[in-house]
Amino acid sequence: MRICAYIATSLDDFIARMDGSLDWLPKPVEGGEDYGYGRFFASIDAIVMGRNTFDTVLSFGEWSYADKPMWVLSRRELELPAFVPQIVTRWSGSLTALVEELTLHRVKKVYVDGGKTIQSFLRAGLLDEITITTIPVLIGQGISLFGSLEADVKLKLIESRAFEDGLVQSCYAVVKG
Repeated sequence: MRICAYIATSLDDFIARMDGSLDWLPKPVEGGEDYGYGRFFASIDAIVMGRNTFDTVLSFGEWSYADKPMWVLSRRELELPAFVPQIVTRWSGSLTALVEELTLHRVKKVYVDGGKTIQSFLRAGLLDEITITTIPVLIGQGISLFGSLEADVKLKLIESRAFEDGLVQSCYAVVKG
């Protein structure tokens, strides 16, 4: 199983404003560049998302995760609106137990989303790959993608790509051991 993150940050390493707002992200353009997201999304079998990110997704009022099963990390109960398919499961156990659960479901590639969730998988040594799209904007303060780490995490660059609109995307393998 490969556990991968795919996320955007401001140039100063924030994934959202302090209030969770994403208003600094460029608006998608119909038929425009998707920065490889479509290809990435097609390659995954399941999604693991943090509760705050899930609540943000619900605020959009539509479901954009197709029929991919999703596990939401939360100690609180989930109330799913009608537009959310019944393939969303709340998970309050350990990440190691979740990986075992995903293995039982024959999941081969997992998309991990949400700052705290990515940090948790990284700290647990469970994240295999991270793709970061850097948006050329400084927002000054916000929620950091990585926060503080107890130890260095070595990364190996797999690929880096610059887009015409100034976005830069880098994909890294997490070096283990």
